[in-house]
Amino acid sequence: MLHHASLGVSDIARAAAFYDAALSPLGYVRVWEDLRPGEADQAVGYGPEGGGDKLAIKFRPEGQRPPGPGFHLAFTAPDRRAVANFHEAALNHGGRDNGGPGSRPHYGPNYYAAFVIDPDGHHIEAVFNSAP
Repeated sequence: MLHHASLGVSDIARAAAFYDAALSPLGYVRVWEDLRPGEADQAVGYGPEGGGDKLAIKFRPEGQRPPGPGFHLAFTAPDRRAVANFHEAALNHGGRDNGGPGSRPHYGPNYYAAFVIDPDGHHIEAVFNSAP
């Protein structure tokens, strides 16, 4: 249904470093970038290698605000180890813990996820939802 999602970020270099690290364990990489220092319209796109973007971060230094309560983005992880690596990389690159790697049986019998808040306040999740 969705082609991609975009998030406004207040510091494109900081956000790109965060998403480079956090999304790498999930198999997502920069698939394009438009980084022109001093320009207001900078952005980076992430997706599977060789594919199109599924997430774009866009430099919005003025008035950037994360969506309100209840909104978050969940990224598919290939396995439980990737969920743990996502969480660790996110915390090591400026993210805040919002729920460590673990089973979430209230979401489903095979739901394994980790939750973080990025440096701009966006809530993100990595999830593996298959039998171990």
